Amino acid sequence: MVSLTFLGATGTVTGSRYLLEAHGARLLIDAGLFQGKKELRLRNWAKFPVSPGSLSAVILTHAHIDHSGFLPRLERDGFGGPTFVTPPTGRLLHAVLPDAAKLQEEEARFANKVGSTKHTPALPLFTVRDAHEALGTLKTLPFGQRATLQPGLEFRYHRQGHILGAAAVELRIKVAGGEHMTLYFSGDVGRYDIPILKAPEPYPGSTYLVVESTYGNSFHDPGDPRDQLAEVIAEAVQRKGVILVPAFAIDRTQEVLYFLRELIEDGAIDPLPIFLDSPMAREATETYRSCALEHDAEMRELVREGVEPLVPPNLVTVGRVDESKRLNSLTGPAIIISASGMATGGRILHHLRQRLPDPSNTVVFVGYQADGTRGRRILDGEGEVKIFGEMVPVRAQVRSIQSLSAHADADELTIWAGEAAASPSTVFVTHGEPEASQALAERFGKRFGWRCVVPALEETVTL
Repeated sequence: MVSLTFLGATGTVTGSRYLLEAHGARLLIDAGLFQGKKELRLRNWAKFPVSPGSLSAVILTHAHIDHSGFLPRLERDGFGGPTFVTPPTGRLLHAVLPDAAKLQEEEARFANKVGSTKHTPALPLFTVRDAHEALGTLKTLPFGQRATLQPGLEFRYHRQGHILGAAAVELRIKVAGGEHMTLYFSGDVGRYDIPILKAPEPYPGSTYLVVESTYGNSFHDPGDPRDQLAEVIAEAVQRKGVILVPAFAIDRTQEVLYFLRELIEDGAIDPLPIFLDSPMAREATETYRSCALEHDAEMRELVREGVEPLVPPNLVTVGRVDESKRLNSLTGPAIIISASGMATGGRILHHLRQRLPDPSNTVVFVGYQADGTRGRRILDGEGEVKIFGEMVPVRAQVRSIQSLSAHADADELTIWAGEAAASPSTVFVTHGEPEASQALAERFGKRFGWRCVVPALEETVTL
């Protein structure tokens, strides 16, 4: 018997976790953290439904924390590996997991210091030591190469273009009569015709498909993100304000740097001071620069011409905490890029607390803002938000450049799925808020005639 249990990414875009049981093996595809509303974050502390030590392997689709961030907790509670990743994902996780652990420890210390916790003492979900132990379980597998997990059970990665190293997972499982079924996990599907990375490989077809639906009911702005970014910067320059860009350290930061370089070189904007204030984003940018096999043709051509595509003029990389604090006295016009992308943690919170009350400043969101996150509340127009236990008024200008998203929208998901050589018998639509998942299920049903279902949390299906 082959069964699949949906342990996360149902009714939400976070907490990606899928438990597959086949031939006596237990596989976890993705080990993500829940983010956003408190009720979601509390799921990270719940007892895992099966003993982590009973897992035969974990297969990660990519390095974003909502797909990888639970791995240190699994290791802490008994999982010993292996954890399969693509080579670029492995490199990124060496920055991502220790950084996530550091934030967990800092938040616990702060809660104990100010007494903003019902637990005495408040403890981190996992520690830096746990993160380093989890890194020891990683086993890299290149795109397209098959790995045998045990007789009758193998998998391979397909490039998805969402971020560096992002992959879909295709599992091939032997069933009765010597036949095989295939189970395809989309991971997060990337976009077409955007810079830096190669485009996603089309869905080849499978017996079953598990597909993300982050933008399953919406469409990205067709406008040029460079023009939109230039317009936002021009407005801020007139006000002599500081532009804050809460950006995911992986991919959003690199794409913003790429566009800023282009805009300055083309004379579309003045060469403003640009501060990259995120140690993890700095490490991720170096990884992006060095993984030449994943670059698209334009990126490779720029490098051949001696251009540093991810290094705009006047870029200052901020390292130490005291250097970050000195940005509090920075006067505009200037740009500060800092993580996290949904303003749920990291150095961006200090900058938001400093800059949100001033109407001359601008906050520019360049990625998806999940329901319940601080970024979503700011984007939705709330007059004040809580940061470090205090209410901070939102008087700064707030902008969003949707066309900078790393996720395929409804049309792009349809293009990705539309080249399938064989139709799946069932499509499980996950990793979206309820309306988005339902909309994509209906869209695929009407367009392709596929049977689509939206699973519930902890629902188990027999394949």
